Amino acid sequence: MKVLLLEDPKEDDCGQDPYIRELGLYGLEATLIPVLSFEFLSLPSFSEKLSHPEGYGGLIFTSPRAVEVVELCLEKDNKTEVWRKSLKEKWNAKSVYVVGNATASLVNKIGLHTEGENCGNAEKLAECICSRESSALPLLFPCGTLKREILPKMLKDKGIPGEKAAPGYSPQQDPE
Repeated sequence: MKVLLLEDPKEDDCGQDPYIRELGLYGLEATLIPVLSFEFLSLPSFSEKLSHPEGYGGLIFTSPRAVEVVELCLEKDNKTEVWRKSLKEKWNAKSVYVVGNATASLVNKIGLHTEGENCGNAEKLAECICSRESSALPLLFPCGTLKREILPKMLKDKGIPGEKAAPGYSPQQDPE
């Protein structure tokens, strides 16, 4: 039997999409069809912020797309070498918060150590951040145009500064 999944393909530790692998175990042939693509916005502005970790108390990643913004900035500005030699270490000296294990895995792949991946959602991550942060420096938060205000509002209410680097990306209907 054939199954269509309306979702972006993801790779697990085995280099295969976990849905395709799992469905295959039951004799099902799955095909993934992406329904959204993303337009990445304001990359030069975000790249500049990413190049100055001394101005921030840490980073917040709430989606795989936010990690992709960082990767694109490093590639487009030829900063991959600078990232490996110094920037990554400077960001790792700060808190790097994430929502979810999938996002944490992607953040780990760019060499950053994460906190909060087991929180499960932005509201619980905000609680985690509020219980740990006292920094006067803002947390850098790459986010999309459809971001929810829960996390920034909770941080602001607790006096923890956050700098939304928005819009970092905007969802588009997949052209195919």
